[in-house]
Amino acid sequence: MAAEAATQLKLRVEGMDCGACALKVENGLKRLPGVSDINVNVGLERLSLVFNEDRTSRKAIEERIRSLGYAPHSLDAQTSADRPAFEAPSTVADGALWQTRKGQLVLGTGAVLILAFIVAAVAPALAEWAYVAAALLGLVPIARRAIAGARNGTPFSIETLMSVAAIGAIAIGEGAEAAVVVFLFAMGELLENVAAGRARAGIEALMNLVPRVARLEQGGAVSEVPVERLGIGDIVVVRPGDRVPSDGEVIDGMSEMDEAPVTGESVPVLKEVGSSVYAGSINANGVLRVRITRTAADNTIARIIHLVEEAQGSKAPTARFIDRFSAYYTPAAMAVAALIMVVPPLLFGAEWSTWIYRGLATLLIACPCALVISTPAAIASGLAAGARRGLLIKGGAALETLGKVRTVAFDKTGTLTIGCPKVTDVIAIEGDEAEILAKAAAVERGSSHPLGAAIVEAAEARGLELPKVFGGAMAIPGKAVTARLREGFVSVGSPRYAAEQGDVPEAIRGRLLSLEAEGKTAVVVMSGKRDPWRRRPAR
Repeated sequence: MAAEAATQLKLRVEGMDCGACALKVENGLKRLPGVSDINVNVGLERLSLVFNEDRTSRKAIEERIRSLGYAPHSLDAQTSADRPAFEAPSTVADGALWQTRKGQLVLGTGAVLILAFIVAAVAPALAEWAYVAAALLGLVPIARRAIAGARNGTPFSIETLMSVAAIGAIAIGEGAEAAVVVFLFAMGELLENVAAGRARAGIEALMNLVPRVARLEQGGAVSEVPVERLGIGDIVVVRPGDRVPSDGEVIDGMSEMDEAPVTGESVPVLKEVGSSVYAGSINANGVLRVRITRTAADNTIARIIHLVEEAQGSKAPTARFIDRFSAYYTPAAMAVAALIMVVPPLLFGAEWSTWIYRGLATLLIACPCALVISTPAAIASGLAAGARRGLLIKGGAALETLGKVRTVAFDKTGTLTIGCPKVTDVIAIEGDEAEILAKAAAVERGSSHPLGAAIVEAAEARGLELPKVFGGAMAIPGKAVTARLREGFVSVGSPRYAAEQGDVPEAIRGRLLSLEAEGKTAVVVMSGKRDPWRRRPAR
């Protein structure tokens, strides 16, 4: 007998925002013949599964998902040569929020509730009927999802609780309460969607670090191509201000590279022939020719995104406990509500209407949606927020463990910074501090380099008048910036560059080493052709 052919299917499921949503989708698909290996990632609205096309068609799978109240979108796997190994998450902009199903449900239920309120004010005799109509209109999509869930393996869903409670409230003559509860439930689901979207925005922020096009050099000509088309060995040109399209190696040119978005390094790093560059880093100055060493599907940003996706898909111990707890909690809540309704009237002769009302109220407050979403949403938000700040946390379990940490040891000087350099010391070898700082700021004015910006900021904070610069400043990547002032040329550069211009006195060398041991970066100001060590501010 021939083995059954298995096909892998990947879908983005719009509207799947919490663990309860994922459970409904998973239970619904489990009942389809030939469907297996179902993996649901709520944080990314992702679904992957394996199915036998001879037993269940792809159309049937998508129809089952739609019947549960969600919208499936294709994420068919392609080769890494065709596209990167990640997809844009479905985030909803505030302006487009009301175009979603949940947004439209809020608008619809809100509109009919307001209309019912107006009718009640104008014609009080029709008030109850108006609120009942509003409740029923808002309840239709919720009840439809409850029925679909019950038919597909999830009889005790949140929608079931809401439907029973709202119908019961109408039955005991509390149409206004039923209409308000339906509206609040719709609003809660919309806010749930917003929270999940913000968590997914972390992935989108990472993806935006990589440019969509690259300047590919072929046969002496340079043309713009999608980054997905870059192959290992291709040569790309990275201009000042451009982001590196993929990981590579510099084969020509010299420049400084801002790697803060990728590595967190706050100061630009000098790149010259033979240096490695990372996708998403920003070229500060100088044109570079880079040989690609990794494709778009395998570069640094793609690997970071893959790690974050895996982390968001994994469940922390608390999340696993919540999932198990919620499976028993919902039927238990319905059973308790039923007992509240019938036990006092049957055993103690209490008034039926009063205890039915209290039982229905219990159903309303027992909806476990907030409980089910709390941990996954918090973990997803934490992982995404960390990723946006350059922190990669491998899953919810690690995040929970991090919350118990009381002592942290860092092995790299300068790790605990805000990533924004500040001038801490100005040491005048000749002249006064204000004069030297003013000259340095004049040379660095207009520079985008973090150290230059810090010098200009320090001069402005002291209210110093900056000397006039004649002509533009000239930058030597990784070494210095030179400009012509009234008294001659002034250079602001690294100690290494200054050492190339003259011997470093032993006393100055020791002072430099002492400053750098404190985690500070020395900047040397050289005026004219005199010994550079006669004038030097350090920070």
